[in-house]
Amino acid sequence: MKKQAVHVSRRIIAGTATMLGLGLLLSPSYSMASAPTPATLADCDGENLATTLQASADPDIDRQARAYWLDRGLISWPGMAQEGRYRLYHSSTASLVVRQGKRPKGAEEILSLSPRKEPPPPPLAERFRFIGGGVELSLAAQDRARVPDLLRGQLLLVREDAQGRVEAFTALQHPGALDDLYADAAQASDLGPIIDAEATSLKLWAPTARAVSACLFDGGEGKATALHALQEDARTGIWSWRAPRDLSGRYYVYLVDVYVPGTGVVRNRVTDPYSIGLGADSRRSYLADLDAPALKPAGWDDAPRPDRVKAQTDMVVYELHVRDFSIGDASVPAKHRGKYLAFAESESDGMRHLRGLSQAGLTDVHLLPVFDIATIPERGCETPQVPAAAPDSDAQQAAVMALAARDCFNWGYDPYHFNAPEGSYASDAGDGARRIVEFRQMVMALNRIGLRVGMDVVYNHTSASGQHPHSVLDRIVPGYYQRLDADGRVERSTCCDNTATEHRMMARLMIDSAELWTRHYRIDSFRFDLMGHQPRAAMEALQRRVDAVAGKPVQLIGEGWNFGEVADGARFVQASQASLNGSGIGTFSDRARDALRGGGPADNGEALVAEQGWLNGLIYAPNAAADPARPREDLLKAADMVRVGLAGTLRDYRLTAYDGQERTLAGIDYKGQPAGYASAPAEVVNYADNHDNQTLFDINAFKLPRDTPAADRARVQALGMAIVAFSQGVAYFHAGIETLRSKSLDRNSYDSGDWFNRLDWTYRENFFGTGLPPASDNAASWPLMRPLLADASIRPRPEDIAFARDAFRDLLRIRASSRLFRLESAAEVQRRLRFPDSGPAQNPLVMAGHLDGEGLDDAGFREILYLVNVSPQAQTLTLDGHAGKRYVLHPVHRTAGAADARPREQARYDAADGSFSVPARTAVVYVVE
Repeated sequence: MKKQAVHVSRRIIAGTATMLGLGLLLSPSYSMASAPTPATLADCDGENLATTLQASADPDIDRQARAYWLDRGLISWPGMAQEGRYRLYHSSTASLVVRQGKRPKGAEEILSLSPRKEPPPPPLAERFRFIGGGVELSLAAQDRARVPDLLRGQLLLVREDAQGRVEAFTALQHPGALDDLYADAAQASDLGPIIDAEATSLKLWAPTARAVSACLFDGGEGKATALHALQEDARTGIWSWRAPRDLSGRYYVYLVDVYVPGTGVVRNRVTDPYSIGLGADSRRSYLADLDAPALKPAGWDDAPRPDRVKAQTDMVVYELHVRDFSIGDASVPAKHRGKYLAFAESESDGMRHLRGLSQAGLTDVHLLPVFDIATIPERGCETPQVPAAAPDSDAQQAAVMALAARDCFNWGYDPYHFNAPEGSYASDAGDGARRIVEFRQMVMALNRIGLRVGMDVVYNHTSASGQHPHSVLDRIVPGYYQRLDADGRVERSTCCDNTATEHRMMARLMIDSAELWTRHYRIDSFRFDLMGHQPRAAMEALQRRVDAVAGKPVQLIGEGWNFGEVADGARFVQASQASLNGSGIGTFSDRARDALRGGGPADNGEALVAEQGWLNGLIYAPNAAADPARPREDLLKAADMVRVGLAGTLRDYRLTAYDGQERTLAGIDYKGQPAGYASAPAEVVNYADNHDNQTLFDINAFKLPRDTPAADRARVQALGMAIVAFSQGVAYFHAGIETLRSKSLDRNSYDSGDWFNRLDWTYRENFFGTGLPPASDNAASWPLMRPLLADASIRPRPEDIAFARDAFRDLLRIRASSRLFRLESAAEVQRRLRFPDSGPAQNPLVMAGHLDGEGLDDAGFREILYLVNVSPQAQTLTLDGHAGKRYVLHPVHRTAGAADARPREQARYDAADGSFSVPARTAVVYVVE
């Protein structure tokens, strides 16, 4: 075909033409000569994951993308004036060369754009309200049909003078156009691998790709045995291939020919973002039908599931890492330690521990990320040889960190494939079936002891983007799945490469993924990492989907922190603390957490010691670094914030505050925000520690006076657990809180290896004083840590660990004994919960909460009164209106095997005047039966 110059409407076509789209579908302006070489079987193998087919003539010119496609016909360029001549330059061969003051070169097409004065339609104005003012440019109606092909190549928006010389130029961000052009893709049939007895299908959304092929492999190793071209549906941008046979057990990858800004036209070899299984180290996707009998453990279809959570507030959650659970458990066979199959060892020390918690009232185990993780080698991971060294030595962390990139440990907040189980926890990461079967065996084992299974999911970021080897989404549709800043660079406010769940197909991926885990792995609840970076609308759509799949409510909770480029609703209504009220989706509350612990999670250096909290001595037991001039008012404020947590952080709950004023919780200040933000108890998650930041034991090691006895440290830990157990809302506990878990003061153990993340189910050790924690996050505080780690008196004895363990079980029993601790509505909390010792005359060292059970099903008791004394000395409260009542100790306290003898032996209630004597550092619960 000869080169032709075709003039259509306001389009100017020049330069070398090229093939666009699939097969031989050409416009008159494109020539066969410019088409990249078709993929061959040889492209399926080798170490290089990308081959540049046509290199960019100037790799730097489109690295910045300051203009936005709002939809297929409308472009906005913030900061630019209405006046001027604007043109869109296109090259399918990445040949554009643009220089200031000169005419652009290398274009095959030039489209003239018309500035428009009227604002964009309201939906677009709302979606793109964050981009700021500038010029809005419209494509001619006849040119809009060309946009799908244009988006497959290099595009630059240029403002030029009357002679065509460049005054300014930019690349464009295209998600708005893709969401408009391919809106039907969001509702199209299943993506990924689909297998039944008669056929195998593959479907991939890749609307900017020029060609897509699938490489097939007979196994996880060896060369490709077949290559098949996928065909594109122009309406949805979905490429598909179908074979009339069942290919289960084989593996595949895609070859995607796509334009990559800054590189050129590239052939990417990439796994399927909808992979349901993988080979070792995620190099190949696995073909399987998740409903196939071969992928189900014996008894899977008929296995009973726990039915103990009737409402979200019934949840008592235990946050657990798969590897932590068993890697140090000698009662587990060595080959199963750190693996899914450790949970199937029903008589191991760890499973006996979980069974005891379940029997006491624990309802859910939430697993830290168990989808495919980017940074754990699935084969050949190494185990550091940690030297015997002093408790305050830096030798241990040096040994751990020397292998951190190659060891077998990571928290897992670096997602690689959202829909496939992590392979390092399987007995054979190279067998795509094993991780599926063994994950299900783990779920069955936990269900068998009465525990539901929840997942910690991370849809707010990917581990990498661009052409990085761990990038999947961005190597298929460059520039779409990640959230970009005003220059077109990937936002990283979440720590990693942020995703854009406000875009249709990223939202779809998240929702489809949650459905898969619910349907095929019987996940009962989800905990969303940095959920505030996702739109509320997407989360509510996800809620509807998983509930429909499960045929019952699937509980959703997450981190609703408000920060980064989406803060304060800058881009959309967030799934954040302040924006989720009324949704029924729960967010973690930092209100009581910070009041209990003292300071905040970002504290470092001297503040770690000086900023005491309500639990560990604020004002009443100052440590050596405490400010002696700190006012008592700070203690009263902290006590009020603990009450905020006990009342479920409800925005409209009314409390007499420390200054004597009755306020709603929303009217109480928390660091410049309303302390109360939830509309219902289900919308708040209460906790004293979790995987982030120092454990409760470690933060108390900093803040309690150094001479605090080890037994009292265990008591302080129990008081923190008590406040969470007594609070309205979801109760959430970090694994090991009940065994005084220490990470040797590590503030961020995400990559600190097994050494700093250990658990001991024999209850002999808590691992405090096992070396200075890793320098990367802790070195600035090492001078403060050394004397603490070297102080043997801080380290608990086995009897201290046993006390905390048993106290936790008693607290679970108390919470489970009455629905009064698990009220479902804000109105019920306001009606039934009172704080009889609040206000200016309060004793801030004793937290008193009264629950009225009159007329409530499952209340268990007519009245409950809990008292939590954080003081090192016994305290007496006289409570108006409580004289003459028939209070007795809660039945759990009255049993001979109660963990804490102090309530039975030392607590006193005088019915004559309504006074209560509460032993030092003790939680006491009274009931009227």
